Amino acid sequence: MIKARTVYREFRFQRPATTSRGTYLKKKVHFILLYHTDDPSAAGVGECSLFPGLSCDDVKGFQDKLNQTINRINQGDYLADPELTDWPSISFGLETAWRDLRTLGSKVLYPSAFTEGKDAIEINGLIWMDNKDEMIRQIRQKLQEGFTCLKMKFGSLDLDEEFEILRYIRAQYDADELELRLDANGAFKPSQANDILKMLAEFELHSIEQPIVAGHSEAMARLCETSPVPIALDEELIGKQTLAAKRKVLDAIRPKYLVLKPGLLGGITGCKEWISLADERNIRWWITSALETNIGLNAIAQWTYTLGNSIYHGLSTGSLFSNNIPSPLYLSGERLYYDPDLKWDISSLEDPVSV
Repeated sequence: MIKARTVYREFRFQRPATTSRGTYLKKKVHFILLYHTDDPSAAGVGECSLFPGLSCDDVKGFQDKLNQTINRINQGDYLADPELTDWPSISFGLETAWRDLRTLGSKVLYPSAFTEGKDAIEINGLIWMDNKDEMIRQIRQKLQEGFTCLKMKFGSLDLDEEFEILRYIRAQYDADELELRLDANGAFKPSQANDILKMLAEFELHSIEQPIVAGHSEAMARLCETSPVPIALDEELIGKQTLAAKRKVLDAIRPKYLVLKPGLLGGITGCKEWISLADERNIRWWITSALETNIGLNAIAQWTYTLGNSIYHGLSTGSLFSNNIPSPLYLSGERLYYDPDLKWDISSLEDPVSV
């Protein structure tokens, strides 16, 4: 018989994680554990990637829905997934927990050359928002570590200062040597976005994510049509759970890229739908984590590798949190690896905490 339970933990960021939405010092995480009653030690673990202020299911009823899902499983109803359309973080956690349970808790969810330690995933180096000097320090560090693609959070400083940072980068590396992506998190007003994008063109950017806030599809469509900088949709995709809604946003806006976050978009299944629709429209895409612990990151990374998409993906590593869950994932330069000889340590999840 299969049973389920949840575990709640808080994870501390190594450094404050700042975006245009605010600064985060810790991440609150709910894990779903599935296990056979005759072998509770071989539990399947999934992470509910709830991002405050961004996840569409970051609402009052989340805890009730999570408890309801766990209760259904414990009563023998294992088909809760279809009723989780509006709860993408629970869907992601449950989907990956089931997959892990089928591997007897091995955490090898998608066997490949990646999980065998024979290949790696190329990722971008993330530059967090901060003051100008600190952001330049981050950039220097990433370049020294060997990153050839940087993703810079953009929109928190005075524009002149942020342009100085971009000039600093391009004075050292041109676009053939260093791919540069910006993530605006909706920082620009629709009335000013076009002018800013024109000014940004001189830096030969790969792309800019979400220059204006989600929900202004007509304005975003105009920007995608006229911008000299290719635009990627990120927050615009959140909350679009049905195929009809996904088709509508892609056909209305026609972006160059999609940024796909399984924890925010209905799990692996939800992202597969976005990929299929994007491929039909010649829209390119990459996969990004959303401040998950190593449990969620592991599932996303393993699945990402199987897609064979040769583009830099946005996958954070275990250095994000000071108390992350020890795992076989590690970073060497800009390449994310999985060492099959290293062991997982999920002992911190063994004692459930009620919430």
